Amino acid sequence: MEKKIGGLLATELDEKSCLSRYHQSSLRKPSPYKPSSYLVSKLRRYEKLHKRCGPGTEAYKRATEQLDENQVRSSDKECRYVVWVATEYGLGNRIISMASSFLYALLTERIILVDQRKDINDIFCEPFPGTSWLLPLDFPLIGQIDSYNTDYSRCYGTMLKNHAINSTTTIPPLHLYLHLLHDYRAEDKTFYCQENQAFIKNVPWLVVKANIYFVPSLWLIPSFQTKLIKLFPQKDTVFHHLSRYLLHPTNQVWGMVTRSYNAYLSKADEILGIQVRVFGRRAGYFQHVMDQILDCTQREKLLPEPAEESQMMNISKTPKLKAVLVTSLHPEYSDNLKSIFLERPSSTGEMVLVYQLSGERVQQTDKKLRDQKALAEMYLLSLADKLVTSTRSTFGYVAQGLGGLKPWILLYEPRNRKAPADPPCVRAMSMEPCFIRAPLHGCQAKTIKTTPFIKYCED
Repeated sequence: MEKKIGGLLATELDEKSCLSRYHQSSLRKPSPYKPSSYLVSKLRRYEKLHKRCGPGTEAYKRATEQLDENQVRSSDKECRYVVWVATEYGLGNRIISMASSFLYALLTERIILVDQRKDINDIFCEPFPGTSWLLPLDFPLIGQIDSYNTDYSRCYGTMLKNHAINSTTTIPPLHLYLHLLHDYRAEDKTFYCQENQAFIKNVPWLVVKANIYFVPSLWLIPSFQTKLIKLFPQKDTVFHHLSRYLLHPTNQVWGMVTRSYNAYLSKADEILGIQVRVFGRRAGYFQHVMDQILDCTQREKLLPEPAEESQMMNISKTPKLKAVLVTSLHPEYSDNLKSIFLERPSSTGEMVLVYQLSGERVQQTDKKLRDQKALAEMYLLSLADKLVTSTRSTFGYVAQGLGGLKPWILLYEPRNRKAPADPPCVRAMSMEPCFIRAPLHGCQAKTIKTTPFIKYCED
């Protein structure tokens, strides 16, 4: 059963074409979080729907023909679509927005099609049996979707703002663009309102651009909340389950993961993951950030302090091995940690070995090898026993959710080149990614205050 991750995974997919799908258990400890039987059955029903409506089917052909305004509307109400568009934002942003869009498709009985033009096929395996989730390159709107923004006439928020549609509109458009990026306007945020969903559900094609984890707001839509409670009785397991169902590294990425794990992490008694991201125009290596990392890891007993001379005679001859995996654009953070534990043994007698897969110095997006390395690093971090992440980093969000980990967050961004004195970090209340740009006003404002399982993020 663990091979199928508690029943999450379908059995009819080819193992050799995607080794990571059924071989996660060879590296990962069993998750204490089991998927609900309702989620498992919902995924099996979704797979049948995707097979019926997906690319290459007659239903898909009829649905795409609808996008020609001169065509008669199809009577097929069963096949409706969410087209997820890959934006220029980093891989972490793309992953959390893709998972959010898939959940929306699951809740609304649509199928998701993902934009394949930014190497997604080189990063992830096909997740659904007998069909494809890739948006065909001959999709009728493919030449336009990159230019979709809030100025686009079919942008849902813009149509509301211009009174092109309202609650009494009886014939919905054939497609809508949903602008769910961090810079969205009040009109765009009405997507999260119950009454607006009643209109949107009748639109056959939804084109989505997002770079945020908008799942928390789906919990606040009454018609979705009932389903979500049945799907995820443990409410902070949404991304954990969906990412392990949906996002399987390709064999090339899985090779990076397994080689690194076997070479550097497999023999460790404990693995600590440290993810360092410094935001700002002058991002790089800063001593005050290094100080914050050391203050956090030593205060929380995640890393031992170097031994004093008086302690060195008491070091065990068979010490425990602690592997520290550092991910950062800047290798100086891991180099500094290495030198600390090379110069002196640890005060606890543990051997501390520090490893970093890559240090690119500058974030590069849409580069195939860079994205493959980034996914490998996220996956390796998710294999840690304990995790330290940087505030507001989607890279860290993916790792914690995939691994089912509640990380210690380097909570306060350093100001004036000084790390915060107290506390340097705080334990996350949840393994869920944060909805960094949540709609805190409008239709959901009162609901947020009264809903016990939606809370403000620590970061």
